[in-house]
Amino acid sequence: MNAQRQSKTYGHLAVHYRNRNEGHLAARLLREIGFTECYSMEQPGEGGTFFHFVIDEQADKGTDRIFYLLCMPEVLSALYAEIGKRLGVGTADEAAEVKALRAAQAEDPEFNFHAAIVLPSLEELEEMVLRVQKLADEDPELKGRVKVTLNRARPGTPEVDARMDASPVFGNVTRHTYGPNGVQVFVETDLICGGPLGDNWAFEFDYVFPGYKDNILNAPSVEAEVAIAAKEHAA
Repeated sequence: MNAQRQSKTYGHLAVHYRNRNEGHLAARLLREIGFTECYSMEQPGEGGTFFHFVIDEQADKGTDRIFYLLCMPEVLSALYAEIGKRLGVGTADEAAEVKALRAAQAEDPEFNFHAAIVLPSLEELEEMVLRVQKLADEDPELKGRVKVTLNRARPGTPEVDARMDASPVFGNVTRHTYGPNGVQVFVETDLICGGPLGDNWAFEFDYVFPGYKDNILNAPSVEAEVAIAAKEHAA
């Protein structure tokens, strides 16, 4: 490994909102989850609004950590509509495959393609969760459009367990991460399109407790920990 070489980084992720008149709502949700809006402008050709966000204010005017929010092109919207029609999505004749997908999504927010952001502070993450939960429950515009799912740290590390028990967000949570020494928060919304049906999108927000060799990202499951140990032993 070349120690002098600069690291690669993610440049941007571009996602769509489906309804032209809901771009402002999708943008509002991005601001509420902590993204920074750099600018917005009319989107050429589609009639909606193009939004340029960054996931952290320190990335403003930079070349990475960018999140583009665009109005879905009509040709893609038409394709999703045809898929929904042929599979009976949302009707009494909904295909069994769609029902199975819905059940899998309800059980595991990570089931579909999603984007994950790592936060440097558990307190910052907790503040965001409380804010978004209140919006999901009470806000006239966002109520029913946002779902929050929490995974507290897997038991086994005494210091982490004590912090979880004291948390205003994770204290009573019974779902756990697969990997150790970290937490996961999922914010799902139908304002942004994702997955094979183009019906919802999931953001993942992670916090990793520092000072531990293994965590939810470098060893995301017991099976991963076994595989890592086997690789290290072989080396």
